[in-house]
Amino acid sequence: MRQDTPREDLHQRITNQIIAAIEAGAGDYQMPWNPKLCTGPAIGLPHNPVGRYAYHGINVLALWASQQHSTYVTAEWATFRQWQAIGAQVRKGEKGTLTVFFKTIEAGQQSTGSDEQEPRRHFIAKAAYVFNAAQVDGFTPSPAPELGPIERHAAAEIFIKASKASFYHDSRQACYIPSKDEIHLPPDGAFKDAQSYYSVALHELVHWSGHASRCDRDLRNRFGSEAYAAEELIAELGSAFLCAELGISPEPRIDHARYIESWLRILKGDKQAIFTAAAKANQAVAYLQLLNPAPISYV
Repeated sequence: MRQDTPREDLHQRITNQIIAAIEAGAGDYQMPWNPKLCTGPAIGLPHNPVGRYAYHGINVLALWASQQHSTYVTAEWATFRQWQAIGAQVRKGEKGTLTVFFKTIEAGQQSTGSDEQEPRRHFIAKAAYVFNAAQVDGFTPSPAPELGPIERHAAAEIFIKASKASFYHDSRQACYIPSKDEIHLPPDGAFKDAQSYYSVALHELVHWSGHASRCDRDLRNRFGSEAYAAEELIAELGSAFLCAELGISPEPRIDHARYIESWLRILKGDKQAIFTAAAKANQAVAYLQLLNPAPISYV
């Protein structure tokens, strides 16, 4: 690629194109990955493979906590009797995890406001101990979805690895966790295409750059209670800039415009928000560039 286009000019062009797309009506944002491909046994919500139902409410939290504490590799749970019913056996000495369900009982009659009467219904909480599939013999956990590999982008891979940021592909969503200084993404094969994967990975990498030990990006003075929305603008603009610089996507994807528009709605009273975010995104990209051993050519 040629090096005759300064980074600032490239970033301004991308920003202008995103603004034009928003003004033209970017539409509703859609996630760039398929959530249905993020529901493997280890990643998905706790569910019962015998009764073929998912757990809800407080049971989800209880089972997630138990799975994490015991490092079970599956989110499949059932009662002792349910496992027995399919020919499996809970191993001796294994301890169950408490769940709660509600049973409906009928007691007496109540008036419906007409001549008809109908039974009164009450809900009574019942306890049930369930066991993870990892505590059972004679049962094979459901296989994870078959995910095809994405096409790797050499420049982007070098750029991301140069940051030495901690990436984990183990989640149903994409996020940066400041307290752990970790980036979590869905499995790469769950993304719609390689461009989607890298735009999300770079988005989270821009978030990573804002840590106190790096760019120390504190937006509270400028944006107050809307600092989170502003940080999302910065991350998405930074992702769009990097996608253009790395040659992943020479033009801003409509996904970028849709995502940015969704956060600008929160900042609808601040006409300068996108330009402030663009300046902060420039700073973040410049920082990440310093970590990269090979300089990037600009289109």
